[in-house]
Order: sequence, then structure tokens, then C-alpha cells
Amino acid sequence: MALSTVAWVTMLLSVLVLPGVASVVLVRSLRTEERKLELLRAQGSVDSYSPRALADLREWIRAHPNDPYAADARERYNECVRTLREVDEPYYDWSDEQIAELETIDR
Repeated sequence: MALSTVAWVTMLLSVLVLPGVASVVLVRSLRTEERKLELLRAQGSVDSYSPRALADLREWIRAHPNDPYAADARERYNECVRTLREVDEPYYDWSDEQIAELETIDR
């Protein structure tokens, strides 16, 4: 059974397009990691969560206070809050108001 023209065109386009897309994604990823490394070198630490991720982590901690991983999650949350208060320039898009509203979580 022979492949149709559409199948051949689709395979050819895939072979041509996928390496280009992969290259763009790789370059973008390397640039963001380079920025993170620059901040880490200049400040000594960098925030580990975006505003949404930190809010999600806080909600998870509140919803699962007795989970075996809750203590570790609280530690990670509090570490990020302390880092945000210490660094001059956060990696993620945090506003000064958002940082000022953050509170650490005690057991």
C-alpha cells in the first residue's frame, strides 16, 4: 500500500519544521536560565516560585496540613518569601506590593 501525497507532504513538513521549533525553544530556555544565573551570581539567591505557583503552594499547604510533605512544602514556601524580601531583583514578575503582602507560614 503506497502512501498518499498528503502523507508524504506531512512527513516532509514535519522533518523540516520540528528542528526549527526545537531550536527556538532551546534558545529561549537557555536565555532564561542565563538570566537566572546572572541574578544568582549578583544577589546570591533567586526566588524559586512565580506569584501563581507560590499562591498554589500556599493553598495546597492550607488544604493538606497533615500531609507527610506539608512540612517540606512550608519550608519551601517560607524560603521563597524570605528570598523575595532579601533580593533586589526577583526572577519572576513580582511587584513590590505582592512581596509586601506575603507572610511566612507557621505550623
